[in-house]
Amino acid sequence: MKVKERSSRYHFGPPWLFRGSALYQLHLVKAEIARAFIPKELRLVEAFGYTLGGFFLAQYEDSPAGKFDELVVIAGIVWNPPSSCAWAARVLVNSDDACHHGRKEIGLPSHIASFSKKIVTVTEKPYRSQSFLNKIFMNSTFANQMEHSEIEVSQAKRSSIMPFCNISLPFSVTKSENGDKGMMPKIRMSLPSFSGQTEDYPHLLKYSCEIECRVSTVPPAKVNSSIVEKESQRSFGNKTYGNSDILSDEEAEKRSILVLLSKPILALKFSFLKMRVGAPSIVVPMSR
Repeated sequence: MKVKERSSRYHFGPPWLFRGSALYQLHLVKAEIARAFIPKELRLVEAFGYTLGGFFLAQYEDSPAGKFDELVVIAGIVWNPPSSCAWAARVLVNSDDACHHGRKEIGLPSHIASFSKKIVTVTEKPYRSQSFLNKIFMNSTFANQMEHSEIEVSQAKRSSIMPFCNISLPFSVTKSENGDKGMMPKIRMSLPSFSGQTEDYPHLLKYSCEIECRVSTVPPAKVNSSIVEKESQRSFGNKTYGNSDILSDEEAEKRSILVLLSKPILALKFSFLKMRVGAPSIVVPMSR
């Protein structure tokens, strides 16, 4: 598998600056699925058996690692007074530099992956125009063509490449992405995250993520995966884990897929994205 060539500029930071576009999709994730990812020192924020997770799918045009793609699977929201932050269950990138930086500097569960993309044109059912032109051309009908993106994410395992998931973006690809017309005003938001307690970085960490972009709501992306079949989803999802248990990589992978297959509630498209990521600091867990 080819990954982006090494041309790291991470040593110039922090803060590290990323530019591009992204889809931020929020899901209702079963607490029993998410809890196994969360360190025992932290508490999962949940209500009625669910937490707020999802994924962050980004395409960076410029970053300390150059151009690369990233899929961050968000297990849920965790609480350590006085703040609550997201917890990443798995991070997939097609850049050696980004993977190394995520593991060694940020304490993320980063893995090398490939992102195969294609544009699919879907023609919706033709309809008869009711406009003034239809009075001239009485038999005129029009078909609405929409362009959708299909992204196949595969993970590198040892010396082989294994399918991870397929993400179908049902919203149309419009030309307004290339200009300001029709876009929402720029907004700024903060999406801080916890990380750490990995083999590469045993400490609990917190890092800032400051985002400036234009945001629009879009239909949720559809995720499919051959890793977890419907039958095994029931048995695997019903298995109880404490947040002090250590997940194997295979188990963590399956649970990450279950997060992606959980119920989406909101999808946000970030255009003209500018993201600043700060250096992580060690977190002192508060008493639960």
